[in-house]
Amino acid sequence: MHRRSKLSVIGAGSVGSSLAYASLIRGSADEVVLQDINAALVDAEVLDIAHGAPLAGRSTIGGGADIEVTEGSDVIVVTAGAKQRPGQTRLDLAGVNARILDGMIPRLVELSPDAVIVLVTNPCDVLTVLAAERADLPAGRVFSSGTVLDSSRLRNAIARHTEVPSSEVQAVVLGEHGDSAFSHWSQATVAGVPVEEWRLSDGSAPVTPALRDAIDHEVVTAAYRVIEGKGATNYAIGLSGARIVEAVLHDEGAVLPVSSPLDGVHGITGVALSLPSVVGASGVARVVDVALTDDELDRLHRSAGAIADAVDALH
Repeated sequence: MHRRSKLSVIGAGSVGSSLAYASLIRGSADEVVLQDINAALVDAEVLDIAHGAPLAGRSTIGGGADIEVTEGSDVIVVTAGAKQRPGQTRLDLAGVNARILDGMIPRLVELSPDAVIVLVTNPCDVLTVLAAERADLPAGRVFSSGTVLDSSRLRNAIARHTEVPSSEVQAVVLGEHGDSAFSHWSQATVAGVPVEEWRLSDGSAPVTPALRDAIDHEVVTAAYRVIEGKGATNYAIGLSGARIVEAVLHDEGAVLPVSSPLDGVHGITGVALSLPSVVGASGVARVVDVALTDDELDRLHRSAGAIADAVDALH
């Protein structure tokens, strides 16, 4: 008999509820559970999503305020924590959210010892290091969504200017999921063609150095623009989280720019940063040793330094 897969989403705020909803309608897991200490909120979100479940496929939705509803999960996505306020950097959130995770992670591992844990709570890179220490699980079983969303934003921007569907663009954002992130332009392609060699129908080259700078700024500041307008980002990160869940539950071996604690990759150890990584049933199976220019390597190390400083301050 088919064993039903179980996804638990911790936190029923805008991100957690959007991720649970996206996972349900995409059929990411057979059973989706939403948990939050706010009983009225989580019960309302579960009820609202459940009302549409008959229209979405065979997945089921449940949950509640008791953390024991997560027992036996295959994947746990943690979105709980204080949300980012307008003008606040992700690293500013570190202290508050680290304390929230400190008491939560051991209990989640106790209830679901075989689960893969994915952090979405910001600052996700800093918290991934701390959560991995608290979970004491095999390497790769605790990681974060990293720059999966940032990379989607980058692909969307490149697609607009090159006049192709975003599915034809291969490009990722590396480093911190935050202000020191950078686009991996040296390996970006459009339909397999290096992005700087792509031409429009009139023969012009759309991706100029000036446009690259503009796109970089757009990607790095995208969350701030959304937060300023509506208070939080939720839909795109919900979809990003669902995509990661599918890579784990289906044991895809998909290459995604998630963030996991590094051990010697590009000379970096002890911090979590986003690099293309093979994601499957065991979590992050390995980090891909991607080619970097000297400038990109320098930027990766600067990003690592920013994360290391924040981790050291919390230890």
